[in-house]
Amino acid sequence: QVQLVESGGGLVQAGGSLRLSCAASGFIFSDNNMAWHRQAPGRQREFVALITRAGSTNYRDSVKGRFTISRDNAKNTVYLQMNSLKPEDTGVYYCTVVLSRNYWGMGTQVTVSS
Repeated sequence: QVQLVESGGGLVQAGGSLRLSCAASGFIFSDNNMAWHRQAPGRQREFVALITRAGSTNYRDSVKGRFTISRDNAKNTVYLQMNSLKPEDTGVYYCTVVLSRNYWGMGTQVTVSS
């Protein structure tokens, strides 16, 4: 079955960095686009970043220049390097893949203090 397991979240001060990881299994990782979404308290989930199977990337405007999505097909893992973090980046970060339907991991909490 499809599994997405996120890790790497935590508490960090504004201006700090975190690197999130998502270990994927149950599907052909290298054949699929992977994405990160996030959900802040009291808000809807929102798109953060996407990496295609070819390695092209796309970001929401508010994280451009600060976040970098990457993938390691040999490890079936997608990463999100987050630099210059801001309090508004606080939320639960989810790894996602679209197969026959959308699949989500359980998420990892990121808290940025001011």
